[in-house]
Amino acid sequence: MDALRQVEGWPCDNVAVGVTGPVESTFGDPGRSFPWASVTKPATAVAMLVAAEEGLVDLDEPAGPEGATFRHLLAHASGLPFERGAPISPPGRRRIYSNYGFEVAGALVAERAEMPFETYFAHVWDGTGMRLDGSAGSGVSGSLADLLLLARELQEPRRIAAETLAEARSVQFPGLDGVLPGFGRQQPNDWGLGLELRDGKSPHWTGALNSPRTFGHFGRSGTFLWVDPAAGLALACLTDLAFGDWAKDAWPRLADAVLSEVG
Repeated sequence: MDALRQVEGWPCDNVAVGVTGPVESTFGDPGRSFPWASVTKPATAVAMLVAAEEGLVDLDEPAGPEGATFRHLLAHASGLPFERGAPISPPGRRRIYSNYGFEVAGALVAERAEMPFETYFAHVWDGTGMRLDGSAGSGVSGSLADLLLLARELQEPRRIAAETLAEARSVQFPGLDGVLPGFGRQQPNDWGLGLELRDGKSPHWTGALNSPRTFGHFGRSGTFLWVDPAAGLALACLTDLAFGDWAKDAWPRLADAVLSEVG
């Protein structure tokens, strides 16, 4: 796919990018491991949803701060701050992006499974090169090949049921406003369960040609994954350059070029 060659002009020393769907193509080293930063969250969310299907946790059971549930934690609606600390809002009032919320959720799964969450994650993602070391919100590292495996799971799930994925990519607690990191306040700031939803957000890190049904995540290590069900396509990217103004321009242009070439 010619569009992927855009990354040659990016200010990164190392970058690997790939698409999966009606077109399968990669550019860069698909085996090189990168830290995923917050692209961790879709991978750990899948593990947590497996735990829900196994009956270890219930999405609507109390979890985290008073009045919050496991669902609130995965949807950034628990009121917990980005890092460890006391709640800064009542549950369900605002969309507050929270690594800490994912750590609290991971700790509950670990308690119920009677093993460290990192071990539970490894069982769910057995057969891949993904490794979780540290935060359930930001601690995964892996290759482009691994990230494309996650993309395929979010297109045609095998580890979770199709109806579970449908729930995960639907709006949780509709109408909540909040800040999308790096892109400012969004009204509303819609999220699913561990998945950020494109909807009508502007500005955004996906392209103008991405459908409102697009979902995924990006990370401050310069990584992203989006899945566009309308196009049947996923685009995955790993770099060694931290997210910044360069990405706000480069990522949407790449998305539009890829969708134009496939379309």
